[in-house]
Order: sequence, then structure tokens, then C-alpha cells
Amino acid sequence: MYTIKEVADMMDVSEHTLRFWAKNGFIPDIERDRNNIRLFSEHTLGWVKIVKCLRNVGVDLKSVKKYIDLCLVGDSTIQERYEIILETKKKALEQMEDLKKQLELLDYKENYYKTLIANNLMDKYNPTNEKQILAKDA
Repeated sequence: MYTIKEVADMMDVSEHTLRFWAKNGFIPDIERDRNNIRLFSEHTLGWVKIVKCLRNVGVDLKSVKKYIDLCLVGDSTIQERYEIILETKKKALEQMEDLKKQLELLDYKENYYKTLIANNLMDKYNPTNEKQILAKDA
């Protein structure tokens, strides 16, 4: 069994977030000790993992709760849960493509600045240097 602090450290989620998720039914079956402290089992860690995954992709809280509730209903909801996962995966793949484009731009800028530094050049794309560049060209 794990304390909320241990789970927060393991899962890289704040204790506050875990308490919110637990309080709002995103993490079913959390046990409590005699002092009413939440205790997480390997089973409840599985809930934390899927909730964190869905949230990290940008799934809103209402939809995450719907997914959890469907899980709790049982196997009669497998098809619906499958569709939610497919849609979430599609969204994650779109985010990956966006991140790839951002990384390409960052790679370009990194190389651009390396060249400026290595050759002691002025940044011609920086608007604050525009007057100096125009004066040089005149």
C-alpha cells in the first residue's frame, strides 16, 4: 500500500490532484487506514495511470469521469470504452505531429543561433537590429 505522497512522487502528479481525483470518483476503490488516510494499492495505481494518461492528452474531466464510470459498469461497455481510447489515441497522435513541427522549428533556430555565435554575426531577423542592418547596407 502506498500513501498519497508516495503515489504523487511515483506518478509525477501533485498530492492535490490525487486528492481531487479521489474525491471526485476518478480513482475507485481507494482504501483508508484507521486514521482516514488514503492508501493506494497496485489496483488503484492502475486507475491513476489511466486518468493521468487521459488528462495529459487533454481529455476533459467530464469525459475522463465517463470513461471511469463505464469501466465500473463492466464488460457491457467495452465497445464504448474502446471508441474513447481510439479517439484519445487519435488526439495524441495529432499532438505528436504538432510537437514534431515545433521541434523542427526549434532545430532550425538552434542551428541558426549556433551559426551566428560561431561566426560572430548579427541576427538579421531580430527587428531591434533592423536599423543597424540598414545602416550597414547603405
